[in-house]
Amino acid sequence: MGRIPVATGRAMVEDADSANSHRAEFRFYAELNDFLAPTLRHSRIDYLFSGNPGIKDPIEALGVPHTEVELIVVDGNSRGFDYQLQHGDRVAVYPVFECFDVSPLVRLRQAPLRRTAFVVDVHLGKLARLLRLLGFDVLYRNDLEDREIVNISCSQRRIVLTRDRRLLYNKRITHGCFIRADRPLQQVQEVVRRLQLESAINPFHRCLLCNGEVMPVAREAVLDQLPAKTARYYQDFHRCRSCGKIYWQGPHYRHLQQQLQAIRNDLP
Repeated sequence: MGRIPVATGRAMVEDADSANSHRAEFRFYAELNDFLAPTLRHSRIDYLFSGNPGIKDPIEALGVPHTEVELIVVDGNSRGFDYQLQHGDRVAVYPVFECFDVSPLVRLRQAPLRRTAFVVDVHLGKLARLLRLLGFDVLYRNDLEDREIVNISCSQRRIVLTRDRRLLYNKRITHGCFIRADRPLQQVQEVVRRLQLESAINPFHRCLLCNGEVMPVAREAVLDQLPAKTARYYQDFHRCRSCGKIYWQGPHYRHLQQQLQAIRNDLP
């Protein structure tokens, strides 16, 4: 792998608790700059330190949660979070490339996630619903505590989506995204763009209520559960395998189609 070009311009950051006897150069790429102080963005950062700290420590000290990082290159070589920073190191830090096969380079995790599934914090319920509408596996409850989100992410290998940057500093979380947008429509577009999920969109295959899989069901099998007018005018039905909710292409379906079109309007 060739060396990564380093941008012009410099900023200096000192470790206040050290004698600052060593110096390393950091460069953060793409959206990772959003986490940096304005004076440090899109520039080479001289980081002064002592000893040989694990490289994750200065990355997070500069403001970037480790869950947002997929690739660290030190002097042209891929390194893991346990790499100990050396005097004179030139460090390039890259964001998550969820849909690219970067596994030959990445040593930060055992492997990039190939199953796209999410766990969403309590402040992003509308985002969870829209992601389910697109067909993604999204676990959400409005009473989930941070420790539960961490446990679910680790045990089920789910990507954490959150507006709480502090949550992503938890050492047990390996994959997570800090959501920058405020509005649900922009939030779902942000997730799809950042993780390059356009080709994985598969609408109407997840229950909007419980996240279960929605499957076709014979009209006769649900006839006794349908309103009289629905049974009279509609023939095609789907049912959630988990909660049993029944779906058909009524007026609400047309509203959901409009939401889908709005999401896709600003996608590549």
